[in-house]
Formats: sequence, C-alpha cells, structure tokens
Amino acid sequence: MNKTTIRLDKYIASVTDYSRNEVKRLLKNDHVRVNGIPASNPAAHINQQEDTVAVYEQVIDAPQARYFMLNKPRETVCATEDSEHTTVLDLIDEPNLHKLHIAGRLDKDTTGLVLITDDGQWSHQVTSPRSECFKRYRVYLAQDITDDAITALKQGVQLHNEKKLTLPAHIDKIDNTTILISIQEGKYHQVKRMLAAVGNHVEHLHREAVGKIELDKELELGQYRELHHHEAALFLP
Repeated sequence: MNKTTIRLDKYIASVTDYSRNEVKRLLKNDHVRVNGIPASNPAAHINQQEDTVAVYEQVIDAPQARYFMLNKPRETVCATEDSEHTTVLDLIDEPNLHKLHIAGRLDKDTTGLVLITDDGQWSHQVTSPRSECFKRYRVYLAQDITDDAITALKQGVQLHNEKKLTLPAHIDKIDNTTILISIQEGKYHQVKRMLAAVGNHVEHLHREAVGKIELDKELELGQYRELHHHEAALFLP
C-alpha cells in the first residue's frame, strides 16, 4: 500500500473530531460520500491525494501539519493536560487538540514564545541539540548586573550540581537590571541557574525568540496565531 492510500474510517477520524466508532456509525447511516458515491465500508481504501470525501455533504480535507506560536502567560503550564493548572493547549481553540504538542517548554512562571505543532519531525528540529538553536530571553533581575557577571555568562558558568560549564551565551545589556540572553542548551531552569551562578536572581523571564522565529509583538499574553509559511519553513527538514 502506498503512502497516499489509507482506510476510509482512519482517514475521516484523522481529519475530524470524530472517533473511529463514530465514523463507523456515519458510514452505516449513509452520511459519507467518496467522489459523490455513498460509502459504507470502513475498511475501504481511498487515495488521499485524488479522492474526495464528504461527511454530511461537507468535503473534508487531507490533514496538513499545523504550526502555532503562543504568548504564554504566567501560571500556565507547558503540558497537554493538567488537573490543577491551565495548560497552553487550554488556550488553543483548534480541532484535534490531542494531536498537538509543545516544541520546547517554558516554566510555569516564565512568559513568552511557545511553539506548538502536530509535526513530530519539526519539533525535533526545534529541540534537538544538534540544531544548535538559540533561544532568546528577556531577563529582569533583582540586582544590577555587573560587567564581570556578563563576561562570565558569555564564557560559560558552572551550574549547581553540573560538571560541565554552560555553553557560551550571547548577552545584550538593556539597563542595569535587564538583559537579553541567548542560549542554545535547555537545562532545567537554566537561565535562572546561570544568573544565580553569577550572584544574581531572576525576577521575571520572558522568551522572545526561538531560532529566527520571533514572538509576534501583536500577540497579547494568552493569544496565539498560526506560523507564517516562512516561519515554519525555518525548521522544516
């Protein structure tokens, strides 16, 4: 069987919110057409590129990979579900939410850019260390940042309970208590631990960019949009 051919019930379930059992009932009750002809056999195979499938007279399309950016608010967790906290997926109003996942998580109290997709290869490109993808954060500090601290961050610092130094970071000083830091690693609470290693404390952390994908300044906290084609293409194989 070639890759464009798929069982009819599996195809309908993949591009709609219907479960496989619900699809079988639709087929049994004569609510499905393939190329205008009534279809009742869930095991029948269709060609995703050539055949037209309609449910309740509405044509359904072949699934396309989806890519979103979200401006994550505080107290929102990067998880698909959580019994105690709002998740980033709770903020997304899209079909087939269960197929989406987060490409690079943020801590609960960190705000800013989160990428969400149903394309596993794409998210691997975002998160794989081999991609050497820099993430840029705006860091609000409890104390003035010193020149020595900036130099240390640029060279790599020793994190608590870590044997190796962090990889060199890119630092831009905005003012005495605000910096932009770009790192390509993703260790647990890394930015906070890096600033602790140079004797400072992070009051707030906001992610502005992942690679060349910049958080849309028009997005308020909690809002999202689809990535533009040129943005998604930055991490396509």
